[in-house]
Amino acid sequence: MALKKDLPLAGLVIVDMSQFLSGPYCTLRLMDLGARVIKIERPAGGDLSRGLYLSDHESGDSTIFHAINRSKESLAIDLKNERDMSALRKLISKADVLVQNFRPGVIERLGLDYETARKLNPRLVYCSISGYGEEGPWVARPGQDLLAQSRSGVMWLNGDEGQGPVPFGLAIGDMLAGAAAAQGILAALVRRGVTGEGGLVETSLLEALVDLQVEVLSVHMNSDNKLPERSHVRSAHAYLSAPYGVYPAADGYLAIAMTPLSKLADLLGMDELAPYRDDPKSWFTARDEIKALIAARIVTRNVDDWLAILEPADIWCARVLNWPELLGSEGFRALDMLQTVGRDDGVSLHTTRSPIRIDGQRPKFERAAPHVGEHNAALWEEFDLG
Repeated sequence: MALKKDLPLAGLVIVDMSQFLSGPYCTLRLMDLGARVIKIERPAGGDLSRGLYLSDHESGDSTIFHAINRSKESLAIDLKNERDMSALRKLISKADVLVQNFRPGVIERLGLDYETARKLNPRLVYCSISGYGEEGPWVARPGQDLLAQSRSGVMWLNGDEGQGPVPFGLAIGDMLAGAAAAQGILAALVRRGVTGEGGLVETSLLEALVDLQVEVLSVHMNSDNKLPERSHVRSAHAYLSAPYGVYPAADGYLAIAMTPLSKLADLLGMDELAPYRDDPKSWFTARDEIKALIAARIVTRNVDDWLAILEPADIWCARVLNWPELLGSEGFRALDMLQTVGRDDGVSLHTTRSPIRIDGQRPKFERAAPHVGEHNAALWEEFDLG
């Protein structure tokens, strides 16, 4: 498979033994940076995410599978077949990176744990992604995104006070763990360039979600572990005062960030904010009352009307966009982050591109995800796996 030789990871071989989202997202980012990703799949059915979601794509595989596994190669390996396992060990001995996200204990039973793999290949950078780490009472629990969100505190932090836990509308634990794993892998590769030795990179959904909360969790731990009270009205941040929040307007929603209430009150024409405007302490202690007053004012006009008033005065604000509005906006189109990927059999899929630009250019790989075992013959021959 041709690689873009000017990308920083060109020439590196990644053996991807992961499934679902966290590991595949990690290797997707490495692929976008030029690495060659060889995806290890079960001969019957492949990666479970091919059919985990609604198989709403013409290929029969899920759209999300194609999006996360675009431009990778597929090597079908029967993990219970010694000939296949011998081939896999040989491939690992020639690879630069291995990524796996089996539940703790599984990879050891397969005989491909880190200590075994490093004997095959001392230069190998070995990455493990789990749900909750390698020790402790949660290790054997299912490492699934919603469950990790539940245990991490982020779900409790979301929403208005009294509303109850609000999960994120996407698998943030999986995606953030994949991003953290990619960072660790890149650091280990840099060290390998100096020492010649590989290494072990480990992270988990829980660790990534805790890291996401470094700002607010640090405040909590340095405030006698006192829990913040979320705003009862238009809550957007546990530790920020009014007017910080999202407000319904006549035709949509307006987000207002850190803004002096005294300045905002004049621009909104709100005499009712007079008791608070020059008392910054009240902007937090009375934030529910203040936000309720602002909400009653914002809803009387359209978003564009408010933007025409607030933006020229350097008030930090924005229209809340849904996906069609985002994709149709000039600001988004200027980023050129979308692409269409395809395959020789006519499969075509609209998806995103890498969020990283290298030397001023955004990498672009236009091949869709592979069939299960699509590259078996070529890979067995190239890496002499027999």
